[in-house]
Amino acid sequence: MADEKKELPPDDKARLKAEFDLDWRKDLRKSMPAKDRVKIERQKMPARPASVRNADFFEVNSGLSAEAALQEARRCLDCPNSPCVLGCPVAIDIPSFIKLIEKGDYDAAARKLKETNSLPAICGRVCPQESQCEAVCTMKKASGASVAIGNLERFAADYEREKGKVLIPRIPPSTGKRVAVFGAGPAGLTVAGDLAKAGHQVTVFEALHTAGGVLVYGIPEFRLPKKILEAEVDYLRKLGVELRMNYVVGRTATLEDLKAQGFSAFFIGTGAGLPNFMKIPGENLVGVYSANEYLTRVNLMKAYDFPNYDTPMTIGKKVAVIGGGNVAMDSVRNAKRLGADWAAIIYRRSSEEMPARLEEIHHAEEEGIEFHYLQAPTKFIGDEHGRVKAMECLKMELGEPDSSGRRRPVPIKGSEYVKEVDLVVMSIGQSPNPLIGQTTPGLKMGKWGNVDVDWKTMATNIPGVWAGGDIIRGGATVILAMGDARTAAAEMDKYLANLGKTPPQA
Repeated sequence: MADEKKELPPDDKARLKAEFDLDWRKDLRKSMPAKDRVKIERQKMPARPASVRNADFFEVNSGLSAEAALQEARRCLDCPNSPCVLGCPVAIDIPSFIKLIEKGDYDAAARKLKETNSLPAICGRVCPQESQCEAVCTMKKASGASVAIGNLERFAADYEREKGKVLIPRIPPSTGKRVAVFGAGPAGLTVAGDLAKAGHQVTVFEALHTAGGVLVYGIPEFRLPKKILEAEVDYLRKLGVELRMNYVVGRTATLEDLKAQGFSAFFIGTGAGLPNFMKIPGENLVGVYSANEYLTRVNLMKAYDFPNYDTPMTIGKKVAVIGGGNVAMDSVRNAKRLGADWAAIIYRRSSEEMPARLEEIHHAEEEGIEFHYLQAPTKFIGDEHGRVKAMECLKMELGEPDSSGRRRPVPIKGSEYVKEVDLVVMSIGQSPNPLIGQTTPGLKMGKWGNVDVDWKTMATNIPGVWAGGDIIRGGATVILAMGDARTAAAEMDKYLANLGKTPPQA
């Protein structure tokens, strides 16, 4: 259901057509024929040397220069059918913002992005564009390499911020309607931004002391500098969004309590903070972390900046990360930077089935991370002090595809071996936080602990309550969470507009 093919609403189609027909767009298209645009090579994203960056936490990618961004923007063919827009979960008007870069109007490009995306500097860094907007880019079919949409998004957003030209859009008069958003992750922040721009009074309730959710506790500094996130959150505050930190909905107050305080509509975006384990011997040994705890200590509690931040952290010399997703990549690359001599991914399938972004895998390989495919731990072995000292692994071979469409790993009998380790990070997925379901009577939940929604509207079974992001999907991507949020925000706006109106007589 979540992956149904999308179609642009008629209003958006008309808007895109109007953008396409503007005189300046025509002039740009005439200035360089399509056959010449196809010949331009995709501009490479500059990155710091692997031998230097694998020992620090500064950002890996340096960002495109203005000259490179202009050249990359010229590769866009300005397709009238805009397949890239359909490939974007938040429906950014991609051709327009890219053509504005080609025109040299970087400020306007950033404003165009923010019409549908309040967090473009974040999305330009962490979204899997290669499997979404760039996957359907016409230039990819024409030349073999898509337009670098994500890199251009980052360029425009960074330019606006670094030049101090962030423009706050005009907010309409207050509707007087109050909206409560649970969770300040990518879904909650997106809902908050969209509804604030519609004139509603939005309050975000966040359990942690810092806004951002997985953006702040999960994604490392070298992929998403915290100053970037802080700037995006500050933009939302300037839109009028109120953020209440250290507020655990379900403990500090329930949904019903907030309804009694005058809130009219609610969005649940509390994420998936419950780590999964394999239920094998030794998982309770000291030195065996969940990825959630490991990354939270390193990122949010700044263990990477010891001793300025005195956060307790085991610094392993032989580190095994179990899993093959983006969270596993973040964990193993963190371990290398914290001083591991040997840091490796242990993944039960082959490289072809690994779900992590290709860029993250490439960067990890450059940084000296080892990849051990078709292997899985069967138990962890402790020393006399209860600390992990080794793991027993079993080799695998691929069988028939399972429900995920990937070939199922099948154990090879008698292939067990033991590997010395002093730190293990379990990164095999996470489940939704159960607290909201436990404290909201009548809320329909799925069998995996997710909040059940209508995927077309993101509405729950309780009137006035919507949900999106990892709380409905389990562990997913930032941009999918934001797509859920934009759908929910549009529906919430309609609901609030009709709230209190007398229904027509039959």
